[in-house]
Amino acid sequence: MGSIEMTTNDIEKLKRENMNLADKIYIFDTTLRDGEQTPGVALTVDEKIQIAQKLNNLGVDKIEVGFPASSKGEIESAKRIKERDLDSTLVGLARSLKGDIDAVLDADLEYIHTFIGTSPLHRDYKLKKSKEEIVQGAVESVEYAKDHGLTVEFSAEDATRTERDFLFEIFNEVVGAGADFLDVPDTVGILTPIMTHELITDIKNNFKTPISVHFHNDFGLATANSLTAIECGANQAHVTVNGLGERTGNCSLEELVMTLKTAYGVDLGLDTTRLYSLSNLVGRLTGVKMPVNKPIVGDNAFAHESGIHVHGILNNSSTYEPMSPEMVGHSRRIVLGKHTGANALKSKLKDYHIDLNDEQFCKVFDEIKSLGDSGKCVTDDDLVAIAITELASARETPIEIKGMSISMGANVSPTATVKLEIDGVEKETASTGVGPVDAALKAIGTLIQDTLNIELEEYNLEAINGGTDALADVFVICSDPDGNKSTGRSINQDIVMASILAVLDSINKLLLIRRSI
Repeated sequence: MGSIEMTTNDIEKLKRENMNLADKIYIFDTTLRDGEQTPGVALTVDEKIQIAQKLNNLGVDKIEVGFPASSKGEIESAKRIKERDLDSTLVGLARSLKGDIDAVLDADLEYIHTFIGTSPLHRDYKLKKSKEEIVQGAVESVEYAKDHGLTVEFSAEDATRTERDFLFEIFNEVVGAGADFLDVPDTVGILTPIMTHELITDIKNNFKTPISVHFHNDFGLATANSLTAIECGANQAHVTVNGLGERTGNCSLEELVMTLKTAYGVDLGLDTTRLYSLSNLVGRLTGVKMPVNKPIVGDNAFAHESGIHVHGILNNSSTYEPMSPEMVGHSRRIVLGKHTGANALKSKLKDYHIDLNDEQFCKVFDEIKSLGDSGKCVTDDDLVAIAITELASARETPIEIKGMSISMGANVSPTATVKLEIDGVEKETASTGVGPVDAALKAIGTLIQDTLNIELEEYNLEAINGGTDALADVFVICSDPDGNKSTGRSINQDIVMASILAVLDSINKLLLIRRSI
């Protein structure tokens, strides 16, 4: 049981004392309409079909498939989605205009979401109509839609900046005309939870028609306000996947659904294990990448680095997780860095079946900490490479690196100055080469020539991950005049140093082989 969850008795007490939850709460997803209005986003018909199918599989009640009057393509996509014979109710948006309603009918939809601006700002500056004209247009559109067999949801656009008496007047008139749902849009996201509580409670006390809310996220309060509206008896919330939408977006589908399920104990009958894959699909198709700290579906939603946190997670995940990642189809991630504790590292190594002795473990642990202190986030691939390098490295080191510097200039060959300790004696030299790595390896060859002649038979360099801070993984094979061969490997943020350490690892192994014969 997650740490945010309460007992059944606690939840029932909270419902009785502080909430007026509707018997049925509907999820109205508008990703394909308001979500597509995210600046820079444009979905093809096939992409809309993919998202609609995913939403249907999740189990949302209603899917707003678009704004049919805006283009022939919108009508076509609505028809194509309708052909999928989904369980979710498909909805078309329409202004309070006969032509818009006809477009919804042309799209073969049976549910219409029709709207008209009601606030002074919308009346005076956008529509340039009187209150009487606004009411007349709203009523006529609802009547026309009902006469054509549509289920009608009426939105008073910018309701939260509309005079309360006029909002109630127009709601009363459209209810009389047959509206099935009354939608309250917070068009520019100005509500706070306290304001939401007062407004929705007032509406519920005056109207029996089901109430829907469409809240925007301009101040980051869309989810909080939607939850408050539901607490006060709202029957439906408009949401979008990943919180997409105009400007800063809408109420987030995944945040609302999981908060209701986990904190409120309200099961909406959705298959929440599909949330993460749905989020990823929408992110890929829209090109809007989620912040890593996005609740529920962000890369870090179930990621842990702190040693204290990881120790708790490994013993009982509820210590630092409000829900299990499996509930939303996500996965837990133990991140390695400067805050990593020994328990986290041991758990990671166990996952990859890497068995280190105490000395090897300490060296890997110190390397992880050092990389973390340098600002590097150590990935699983980094860890595996570091651990394998430690397993493969020579236990004895007759030759050790004591210093290295590179000088370069325009039209001048790079010069590497390398200092080695060879059997307790320090030696230093400088060499030039076609590049810094070549110069450094030539310097090593010069320094060790009295100890061992080697030939570099193979040199491989890979970046473990993308990015300018990727670790360089260097693998080499060196041979001596007697035909002995040995591998060497090193992981380092500096390519030149990784190359030097890999070659020295191989050389030390050759020396140990020769001295054991």
